[in-house]
Amino acid sequence: MSEEIDRAAIRAGALDGVSHAFFTRIGGVSQGVYASLNGGVGSNDDTRAVAENRARMAGVLGVAPGRFLVPYQVHSAEAQAVAAPWPEGARPRCDGLVSSTPGLALGVTGADCGVLLFADRRAGVIGAAHAGWKGALTGMVEALVAAMEGLGAKRGDIAAALGPTISAQSYEVGPEFFARFQVEDAGFARFFAPSAQVGHFMFDLPGFIEMRAEQAGIGAFENLRLDTYADETRFFSYRRMTHRKEEDYGRLVAGISLPGGSLSP
Repeated sequence: MSEEIDRAAIRAGALDGVSHAFFTRIGGVSQGVYASLNGGVGSNDDTRAVAENRARMAGVLGVAPGRFLVPYQVHSAEAQAVAAPWPEGARPRCDGLVSSTPGLALGVTGADCGVLLFADRRAGVIGAAHAGWKGALTGMVEALVAAMEGLGAKRGDIAAALGPTISAQSYEVGPEFFARFQVEDAGFARFFAPSAQVGHFMFDLPGFIEMRAEQAGIGAFENLRLDTYADETRFFSYRRMTHRKEEDYGRLVAGISLPGGSLSP
């Protein structure tokens, strides 16, 4: 079954030579609104289905399921370094992970928020980050890059890719949202365009994340320009679920691994 997941997964040219995948919703065992490759342990999906889905993703990344590490995401701007799987029930509360340990895979989940993968091939350091509007605004990208530097990476050697994320054409926000960004920097207004509803705006989250990555001084950045809201066949979307008044939604997963280690837990 991992072959179907592998074929549907999306790779970034910026990360060529590094085992990674932006997994779609295709190839899993979940049913209903979670169909089919739901990777969200925080959803109300059957936990056995989510575990099987995660195991299949781990196989694509070349690691044992217990060595595919995904944090408990809290919309923060915090990244942590990991060198081994954590004990049961001790999943760190953060939105970014970095590692230089062979045989580990790092991942993040999303369903409109930005999911990013990072690699410094020369230093052998990888990272994964979840950046919604709050994380992007408060410095998630910068925190992830700094954490990679702590393991020996160099900014100019880091390549990053932004996976499926809600686009500016699909992300309408209110005046209080716009004001929050204006308080931080009036120049952020360039990421907002007037919407059809007076006083509302269309927010370019991918463009904002790309700007933060460029300001962080990394060597290469690729925006895959894939809209989670618009492409229901391949992607889950929190906002689409909200508009339809559905009871829950699946989560997409992005993962990256370092070669080496064992396929056993």
